[in-house]
Amino acid sequence: MQYDLTEEQRMLQDTVRRLAREKVAPGAGQRDEEAHFDWKMVDLLRENGLYGIDFPEDHGGSGAGMLALAIAVEELSKVDAAAGLLIADQELGSLPIILAANESQRARYLPKLASGEHLAAFALTEPAAGSDVARLRCRAVRDGDHYILNGTKTFITNGGVADVITVYAVTNPDKPAHKNAGVFILEKGIPGFSVGKKENKLGIRWSDTVELIFEDCRVPAENLLGVEGQGFHIMMKTLDFSRLAVAAQALGIAAGSLEYAVAYAKERETFGKPIIQHQGIGFKLADMTMRTEAARQLLYKACSMFEGLSKDMSQLSPEMMRMSSMAKCYCSDVAMWVATEAVQVLGGYGYIKEYPVERMMRDAKITQIYEGSNEIQRLVISKTL
Repeated sequence: MQYDLTEEQRMLQDTVRRLAREKVAPGAGQRDEEAHFDWKMVDLLRENGLYGIDFPEDHGGSGAGMLALAIAVEELSKVDAAAGLLIADQELGSLPIILAANESQRARYLPKLASGEHLAAFALTEPAAGSDVARLRCRAVRDGDHYILNGTKTFITNGGVADVITVYAVTNPDKPAHKNAGVFILEKGIPGFSVGKKENKLGIRWSDTVELIFEDCRVPAENLLGVEGQGFHIMMKTLDFSRLAVAAQALGIAAGSLEYAVAYAKERETFGKPIIQHQGIGFKLADMTMRTEAARQLLYKACSMFEGLSKDMSQLSPEMMRMSSMAKCYCSDVAMWVATEAVQVLGGYGYIKEYPVERMMRDAKITQIYEGSNEIQRLVISKTL
């Protein structure tokens, strides 16, 4: 079991940390305020090779593994959670292809996704269903050498900017939910596909979150991943892997909130001394530090366990599913708690937009909801005991 970072991982950590502080942090507040997708951030991550960290080397990626990806997402999210999400969501949208594609599909799509030349998105959630997969209604009907897609997806990260979207759709509603769907690769501009409403969000405001609409959208049958009826299993394994990147985003929010609160508490004076020397604040910061470090150790352990797994459609053990859910659930709960406590440490200043902790608190909330709500994670954990 890995309990220390390798030299390469430390170099990556140092590089991304410097990049985050010098290039990402300065505009974070303005991006949040304007809520416009920032292509300059995309270019920055492309130029520094951060999109393909966990992609296979034989298709243009770095092959550095899940822990390296988590380190990069954490460092970016310390200063801007939406920037960390750029590479976390690239992993999510591409994972169905990495896990289930045939060689022709992998060769066609993965190199440009690994380089960041093409952005990816994963379309699962619908207006009436997210956690309840049995209620998903987006349909894919076979028509010769095509499938015809009809339906709506909602809350899709990167949906309006992605070049490649992996879409979950029901192929045979008469079968049980775990055997009735497929995952399809869609390319931007395909007839019958359009982008609907853009969401005005509480947090991660400049991240692109939109509605996707499919109206008699003809998708080549060769764009089906795996075989018809395998969609549920592709989706579930995708989420087992991708939850770790969201856990890393949450960890970054917690760590960034903590760092800012500690620095503030060392400078701010009341009653003749820095507030960190008052027990009411010092103990609060001590608890924030303990929980953040515990979250980091759980996430890094889970990532190191996933390092040895083949990225294919072989079944994960209950222990691995549990580790993924535990890391996501705990890191996001810690992020929400630590960010809220950071606002409290700053007092009135924590509540105004001049200081970043109010943004971090808003950003933290979504990590308890997406990539499987924490209620669902606790269900997974309990059922795999």
